[in-house]
Amino acid sequence: MSFFRDLNLSAATAGFVAVLVGFTSSVAIVFQAAQAFGATPELITSWMWALGLGMGLCSAIPSLIMKKPVMVAWSTPGAAVLATAGLAGGFTMAQAVGAFMACAVLIILSGATGLFERVMNRIPMAIASALLAGVLARFGLQAFAAAQTALPLVVLMLLAYLLGRRFLPRYAVPLTLLVAVVTVVANGQFNAGALTLQWAVPVFTAPEFTFGAFVSLALPLFIVTMASQNLPGVAAIRAAGYHMPISRIITMTGVATLVLTPFGGYALNLSAITAAICMGEEAHADKDKRYTAAVACGLIYIAIGLVGAAVTGLLLAFPKELVLAIAGLALLGSIGGGLHAALKDDTHREAALITFLVTLSGVVIAGIGSAFWGVVAGALALFVQQYGARKHTP
Repeated sequence: MSFFRDLNLSAATAGFVAVLVGFTSSVAIVFQAAQAFGATPELITSWMWALGLGMGLCSAIPSLIMKKPVMVAWSTPGAAVLATAGLAGGFTMAQAVGAFMACAVLIILSGATGLFERVMNRIPMAIASALLAGVLARFGLQAFAAAQTALPLVVLMLLAYLLGRRFLPRYAVPLTLLVAVVTVVANGQFNAGALTLQWAVPVFTAPEFTFGAFVSLALPLFIVTMASQNLPGVAAIRAAGYHMPISRIITMTGVATLVLTPFGGYALNLSAITAAICMGEEAHADKDKRYTAAVACGLIYIAIGLVGAAVTGLLLAFPKELVLAIAGLALLGSIGGGLHAALKDDTHREAALITFLVTLSGVVIAGIGSAFWGVVAGALALFVQQYGARKHTP
């Protein structure tokens, strides 16, 4: 099988790092969202089962078929919206599941009609690259901010990364991760108590459809998933130079969400952060073989879904500073590439810079994240600066 011939250590490590970053950085928010609807421990495990299988299958299978890195994740801002709205509205789990199904239908329609892709096609590459750089730069900042609480570990990881980039550039991230893990274990910072052995058992919840849940849960979940997740996800794909059937992939995530919602798969979407890890040069020297990193990531997600608490505990056993630092270092190349593509064109430079800064700010307006508002601000700047300019050019 060509996958095993194409797979190498750096790709496998990129897949693991993507899971480590994507899972540990937001799993607590997903737990809070489930608990907002009165989820029992069994239901929370079912959510992990549904989301793990959904992300894993939707990442691994398309990547194997197209030989391109398709990266799918759960909706982190969506979980944050649910955690807040669920507590405020007092919705039951059945009503929440009904809202999740309604959101899935809206995602399917946006993909099947091609509407979302048509909107993305009208966004200039400079704006899309600035959007991606702004999303990723927050992780770069967090990597060095982690030095406030774990200075020796972060400095050691930075030195390992720099030395790796100089002498073994293709394996800089794996070497950095290895050094960090050995250091954490040697210092007794690995939380072995978080490890448990438990298989995940899916729990079915029959949906209940209410207008209040549709307005308070389904619509906000759909908007933030499309604006704050799928939008930068497409930007990541295009910034990496890949051409994929975006509408079909969006439709696939909607269908997978619809099937998995009764078990807790509230919303699946394109990934931006973990996609950048698996689509960058650090994942594989050959661009055509980076799909193996996405497949490796997908297989690990499936393992998380099946094994449940065991793998969850393993990922959560690492100190948060290690996760933040390895994420930021692994994304340095993608951040630099995004900024270069965003700022190299004089005609789009200022609009791209505005997009980057607004996105980086993390501002949330009307429950919608900064990724959406960054594009709005950049597009507005571009419109003001260039609309009618050709008409007045002598």
